[in-house]
Amino acid sequence: MQHKVITIGEILWDVFPEGKKAGGSSMNVALNLHKQSIGSSFVSAVGEDDNGKELLSFLVGNQFNTDLVQIHPTLPTSTVVVQLDENHQATYTIKQPVAWDDIAVNDANVQAVKEADALVYCSLTCREEKSRNTIFSLLDSAKIKIFDINLRAPFYEKELIGKLLSKADILKINEDEIIWVRDSFQLTGNDEEQILKQLSAQFNIDVICLTLGDKGACVLKDGKLFRHCGYKVQVADTVGAGDAFLATFTACYLQGYPMEATLDNACKVGAFVASQAGANPDYNKKIYHMALGN
Repeated sequence: MQHKVITIGEILWDVFPEGKKAGGSSMNVALNLHKQSIGSSFVSAVGEDDNGKELLSFLVGNQFNTDLVQIHPTLPTSTVVVQLDENHQATYTIKQPVAWDDIAVNDANVQAVKEADALVYCSLTCREEKSRNTIFSLLDSAKIKIFDINLRAPFYEKELIGKLLSKADILKINEDEIIWVRDSFQLTGNDEEQILKQLSAQFNIDVICLTLGDKGACVLKDGKLFRHCGYKVQVADTVGAGDAFLATFTACYLQGYPMEATLDNACKVGAFVASQAGANPDYNKKIYHMALGN
């Protein structure tokens, strides 16, 4: 039986100096799941404009079902200005309000979440009340709740993040975000393992994935810490690498892979995406193995 995952959140154009590329963390996760033969659907919204039509065409071109992507009659399709520093690390200027700020809960997306194995959500989509309420409503119907914390200043605050953490069965967080969470929730651990264990206990989270950039990643599961040193690649940009990691982790986790293999695969695909321009490079298993020299 094919596993099914629903993601909810952003669909947008990442605008680079050289042009625009389709993106949005939630869409990126959904597309990576689709590439890895997991049945995935995506709850979001685009505007009734050319940018929205192009994004829907992009999804259809990737053989991805767009039934749960709403078309907003007044708000524009999201665009994000991406700036890369000398280390190819990305920062984002995210316009507001946009269509995905006003995602409606309806019978179709409620039923899709009920039928799925997991729901993936993030904090950025909660910056406006309408989409925030939709996410909390859909979480009530989800079997496994996967939280990609995805902090994007200035669109988060402690109270909301605490509520979102308390819903999570699985959390994905990066090395910068864990510092904010540690300080905001008065975690006192002296190293990554202690902090993750305290975070797990405080919010009753079963699995926490901590991505560490070019230093790999670690996962806390059932009180045990698993580490991976990552794969060294020539970085094109970091856009979408964490999304590819999360999608691969989710796919392997649902299929019952051992945690060591799950973490290895997630690091491998994340590294491959970082080696390519934009968030959604084409790949299959043969291509990314070749790219990493395996």
